[in-house]
Amino acid sequence: MVGRALRAALPVPELVSVMEHLEYEFDGAGPRPAGATALAGVVGSGNLEVLIEAIDLGGRCAAVVDTSVRGYGATWRQVLADFFSRHGMGDVRISINDGGATPAVVSLRLDQAAAEIKEEGP
Repeated sequence: MVGRALRAALPVPELVSVMEHLEYEFDGAGPRPAGATALAGVVGSGNLEVLIEAIDLGGRCAAVVDTSVRGYGATWRQVLADFFSRHGMGDVRISINDGGATPAVVSLRLDQAAAEIKEEGP
């Protein structure tokens, strides 16, 4: 028998962390890649999934991030800006599903997907 009262369970929203949704737009710095899509990584703890799609964005680039770690919007912006400065691309949308990856892992997965989409032909 329990000698003390137990507190009531927390509501579900307080038990499950809410994903943070971030959206960014960057100036394009090159042509649309040769391939149509590229996928790198898997969603898991400390990892992420990166999808790059070649689509008409008027030469611009877009990135959408869904992450389980809240409050790092400025870091995401910096990592993505660095990626676009190193890979001259335009007309691409990047979708990221993050499971708490470090910036180094994010850069690795972005580079892997970029290499794949640049190599693929139509």
